[in-house]
Amino acid sequence: MAYTTVDDPGIYFKTITYTGNATDDRTVTGVGFQPDWLWIKNRTDTEQHRVQDAVRGATKNIKTSGNGVEETTSNTVKSFDSDGFTLGVDNAINGNSDSMVSWNWKANGQGSSNTSGTINSTYTSANTTAGFSIVSYTGTGSAGTIGHGLGVKPQVIIVKNLEATENWMVYHEKLDASAPEDYYILLNSNAVRVNNATTWNDTAPTTTLFTVGTHDATNKSGDKHIAYCFTDIKGYSKFGSYTGNGNADGPMTNVGFRPAWVMIKANDAEGWIIHDNKRNGFNPDNDFLYANTSGSEVSSTHLDILSNGFKARSTNGVVNGNGSSYYYFAFAEAPFTNSSGAIANAR
Repeated sequence: MAYTTVDDPGIYFKTITYTGNATDDRTVTGVGFQPDWLWIKNRTDTEQHRVQDAVRGATKNIKTSGNGVEETTSNTVKSFDSDGFTLGVDNAINGNSDSMVSWNWKANGQGSSNTSGTINSTYTSANTTAGFSIVSYTGTGSAGTIGHGLGVKPQVIIVKNLEATENWMVYHEKLDASAPEDYYILLNSNAVRVNNATTWNDTAPTTTLFTVGTHDATNKSGDKHIAYCFTDIKGYSKFGSYTGNGNADGPMTNVGFRPAWVMIKANDAEGWIIHDNKRNGFNPDNDFLYANTSGSEVSSTHLDILSNGFKARSTNGVVNGNGSSYYYFAFAEAPFTNSSGAIANAR
């Protein structure tokens, strides 16, 4: 059986739910670590997603549900704490009596400059055990390479230009069978994949570097950018694809762990859906949020969360259109088999 180096995924990723109280300096605890990447959504209201990280620093947020520039405000996340975070009074992250969800990832604090590529990063915060790094850099306008710090090839790279109204650009290893580096998908849109040579310069990432072309969204001259890089870690994270069958008895995707968080995007004009293990619902009623819109939480029968993966339980095109391709991003609650040979239960 497959064994894992991460017996307790909760020390690197955790979902926390809480109820907003519109009180300044409100602390949220129970994460178990300082969240270096923090993604919050108001489940009740149509507020935009808020994304903050320790590399850029508290009070600076961007929104997956739009293409806007980075905002600096003391009303959102005010600090990253040893066991969670401290909030301001913004309704998007602390609306009074609203149900909230936060998704928390551990990198390596603010990190330090990586000079491996032709474009030096301002900071690269890498957690090689968890296969996750955060990279900040200033664009040059000319194709170049940037050190991601993972030591292995990333399967996923998500980039946002912080100073221009540019889309969120996503590289996923399964975007194409032979040359995924020729394509991108947009995190803030339901659009299908796009073949574009200027985004990643048609160059696949390596064990040390990822490449950006001349596209303003990934490398605008003089603009600050942020990149989130991920690689598969057995028993903890998996970034893959599956093909829908258009049947309520849909395909089962084996990721090698009981998922704590799954995000799925169809290569059709469908939104990005996020399921996790802490919000309302149990198989088959697992509620979801759209990453690319400001919509409130939706009740669904889309997915079963299993001990070793997830199974589509809907004919809806967002998860299981007949013959459609789907790209997924998954993090574990528990490995299917831990390093002692114990097997996880289903949700």
